[in-house]
Amino acid sequence: MIFYFAAAACAVGVVIVASRLVRNTRGTVDDAAPDGATSSHTGAMLSALFLLAFAIAIVVPWTTSDAARSNTYTESQAIAEAYWAAQRLPAADARRVQDGLIAYVELVRGPEWRLMKNGRLTSRGWADLDRLRREVIAVQAGTDEAKDARSAVLDHLGEISAARRQRAMDARTTPPAGLLGVTLVTGVVVLLLPFLAGARPRGMALVPLSLMAALLAAGAYLTVDVSHVFTGALAVGPEAFTGLHADLLRIAGGG
Repeated sequence: MIFYFAAAACAVGVVIVASRLVRNTRGTVDDAAPDGATSSHTGAMLSALFLLAFAIAIVVPWTTSDAARSNTYTESQAIAEAYWAAQRLPAADARRVQDGLIAYVELVRGPEWRLMKNGRLTSRGWADLDRLRREVIAVQAGTDEAKDARSAVLDHLGEISAARRQRAMDARTTPPAGLLGVTLVTGVVVLLLPFLAGARPRGMALVPLSLMAALLAAGAYLTVDVSHVFTGALAVGPEAFTGLHADLLRIAGGG
């Protein structure tokens, strides 16, 4: 972070030095007018910088949310495949593994999803997957079919764990704090630029300025609101696991 401030300080220093060097240069004129070349150039560059930061602050969380939503369906599909594969295990083992998968889905769509809003997953979820893996490994497979079923369930449990790790990473992912800071600061500067340049808006000139201020405020809030994958306007919901839970209960009931 210190390098960002150092770069900003150097840039300000360059402006000060340049202004002093050209002060007595022939052909230059003082530029203190609100609509002068300096204010126009500064306004255009600040607007461009704000738009760039704003676009990045929106696009990055948007793509992250889409990827996270897709990953929830990948995880739920792996759970469904593990559930079906477990049916080929010996009856007692099959029932125990399937019940464990249903309990895992209930945990994810309930307490764990609420916890992910704070960027964390439950330790119980990891423990449940480890327990299921140990139980499947311990299954006594006396036939080739049972061995194949055990291998298939273990493979799907590995897929579930991989998708869960990705979900844990998604829960912690946020845009860089500096990006949000630049977006907010440039938005404020763009809003105040006419006043900083010496203009005093009056009458109808305040209408477009007020509209711009309102839109800038809404846009700035939006960048903060979409910065987390599992909260805010782009929050990924537990729909994949909710639908899966209903399907597993239906399958368990023979439907």
